[in-house]
Amino acid sequence: MYSLLLAIFSSASVAIVLKCFRNQRGNRFGIILGNYLTSILVSLVLMPDRSAIFSGSGVTLLCGALGGVLFVAGLVSMQSSVTANGATLTAAFAKLGLLVPLALSILWFRERPGLWQIGGIVLALASVVVINSGKRGADGDAGSGTAPSLALLLLTLLACGGSDGMAKVFEQVGRRSEDTLYFFFVFLTAAVLSAVLAVMEYRRTGKRILLPELAAGVAVGIPNYFSSYLLLKALVSLPAFLVYPVFSTGTILLVMAVSAVFFRERPGRRQLAGLGLILAALVLLNI
Repeated sequence: MYSLLLAIFSSASVAIVLKCFRNQRGNRFGIILGNYLTSILVSLVLMPDRSAIFSGSGVTLLCGALGGVLFVAGLVSMQSSVTANGATLTAAFAKLGLLVPLALSILWFRERPGLWQIGGIVLALASVVVINSGKRGADGDAGSGTAPSLALLLLTLLACGGSDGMAKVFEQVGRRSEDTLYFFFVFLTAAVLSAVLAVMEYRRTGKRILLPELAAGVAVGIPNYFSSYLLLKALVSLPAFLVYPVFSTGTILLVMAVSAVFFRERPGRRQLAGLGLILAALVLLNI
């Protein structure tokens, strides 16, 4: 349980740091690339035997590469969906991505939640919808007046959920001695793809990666690495149907609390209702 709580803290830290650096003037992939490069360095520092990079199992390499692709696919699909569908609807579907690892754990890995836990999962999903179902318009939600792009929303859900679900897949099929190697391959793949996207963005807009934004990526990369690493540790000792809802809703709860205290962002009625659902879900999930 301690690993899960620390994973929530790390995940919330990523969101808060990104919030502090949300006004970017340079290439939009600068912070993302800095984040992944930092995560690679952390992986190397924590790796017990760096020679394993060349001698690790094929399963670890395959899972890591697929995880990295899904990480970046989630980023790109969210950016595209925000333009087409608005931030609120996109955020809701990104968070609802926890359906993917939940389905994997129940259908593939044969984990069986009890009746109370099923109720908790339903309340956790409902809380995501409620919190992200505010008024449209100010943040660009369907601002163009067009119907939401369901394909982009589903792609966002699958990519974001799949990137989280890879931790469960590797927990089942991978070697525990190669955990840090797995994350090295995840972030190496994501860094290469992000660098390609940064070059494409530069050619399209002429915006370079600025040093302050690359440095901000360092501040994001450290908690981002430990968020993923500790989530995997939590999955080793706890069932996925408990870990993923608590991880998702706990991160939302902590970010909202910090935003209220330090950024003076007061939650509205929908957010307060969502918080109530989160607390109820956490109680049910832990019965």
